[in-house]
Amino acid sequence: MILKQSTISSLMNHFIKHIDWQSIAEQIALTIFQLVLVTVGLLVVNWLGKKIIKHLFNRYKATKLNTISVNRINTIYTLVLNIFQYTILFFWIYALLSFLGVPVGTLIAGAGIFSLALGLGAQGFVSDIVTGAFILMEEQINVGDSVKIGTVEGTVSAIGIRTTQVISADGTLNFIPNRNISIVSNKSRHEMRALVQIPIFPDSPIDKINAIIETTNQTVVKSLNGITQEPTNMGATPLADGKLVIQVVTFTQPGDQFTVQRELLAAYLKAISDADIVIPTVYHDDATPNA
Repeated sequence: MILKQSTISSLMNHFIKHIDWQSIAEQIALTIFQLVLVTVGLLVVNWLGKKIIKHLFNRYKATKLNTISVNRINTIYTLVLNIFQYTILFFWIYALLSFLGVPVGTLIAGAGIFSLALGLGAQGFVSDIVTGAFILMEEQINVGDSVKIGTVEGTVSAIGIRTTQVISADGTLNFIPNRNISIVSNKSRHEMRALVQIPIFPDSPIDKINAIIETTNQTVVKSLNGITQEPTNMGATPLADGKLVIQVVTFTQPGDQFTVQRELLAAYLKAISDADIVIPTVYHDDATPNA
């Protein structure tokens, strides 16, 4: 046993002595230097590229503002920027593998790498790209649109080749894989309905309240630029919970429905209060798209 251990130790020492440590260290240092050099170069290209893309799109936006919506231009801008950054990342990974001695060109040329990529989840990636392409071609959504995608509701901040980013009302940034987008509710394309519900008691003077609503519509509506259709008094309606309300419906520009709803309700309540009419303090309101 002692002889075997000494033999192994001797072989190990002989092997270590014959390793060209200086050459290995030089190779490692050269590889690190090349990688750092390429990384710095690609970072500079990335910085310059984003500057150039932004400049070109700003010029394009200035010349095409009357023919193409700003949201559409911003959507294309984010997509181009996304593709550019993925391209930079691809070249960096390619350089890294090449410096490590991996035959990247041979692997890419071979059919085996494609099968391997599919096995590692490229199917989902391809699905993201295809779905994203259809979303853009059909103009389902644009950057800046108010949307509801599944359970996520908010404003579209970016559309990429893999994901769509939506900012919720509380500031949460949601990353939604394009392949998971099946139903899109776009709230920025058509007039929006603002439904104001004024609570009343069963014995409230409905005729007098209706007259107050009519007078208020004639004075307040002129100051609300977002309204596209005159408010319509739908009359007294019982709710599912047993409460009684007078419903007033109007239509607004996309995004203005909540402001109009609040302003109208405040104006109605003030006018009714000034007329010394007592009404319940709990109310229910709603704002939905114009179907």
